[in-house]
Amino acid sequence: MSKHPFRAPPSGLIIRLYNLGFAPLLGCLILLLTTTGRKSGLARVTPLQYELVDGQLYIGSARGVHADWFRNILADPHVRVRVKSREFSGIAEPVTDYLRVADFLELRLRRHPCMVGMILKSEGLPARPSRLELEEYARGRALVSIHLT
Repeated sequence: MSKHPFRAPPSGLIIRLYNLGFAPLLGCLILLLTTTGRKSGLARVTPLQYELVDGQLYIGSARGVHADWFRNILADPHVRVRVKSREFSGIAEPVTDYLRVADFLELRLRRHPCMVGMILKSEGLPARPSRLELEEYARGRALVSIHLT
């Protein structure tokens, strides 16, 4: 039996679905983040899973600090966010502390055990990893906290 890694739908498809009016369905889990390209200066839209915690949006980066959208935020933290049909401006704060990233992963596992468990399993972790396993996995990963303005 071959192992099939978890694959997210293509970004373009999610953006099109959002724009076609499926935002109420997708917006429970996915937001559209607009950053400014660090090289081009152009607006770049990326669909990302998020969590709302105490009025702040949190986005995890599976690719860590190497994700293009994360690197764009390092160059310019001013972002636009679309959740369902609402749009906000915000300031993004990069977080690379592995303990905070592990806390975020624990929260995501509590809120979405099947989906996040499947993603972690595709990364070689158990679907219900221990705190120590999450901390190890969180090293080299990153997240962003968005302060809405």
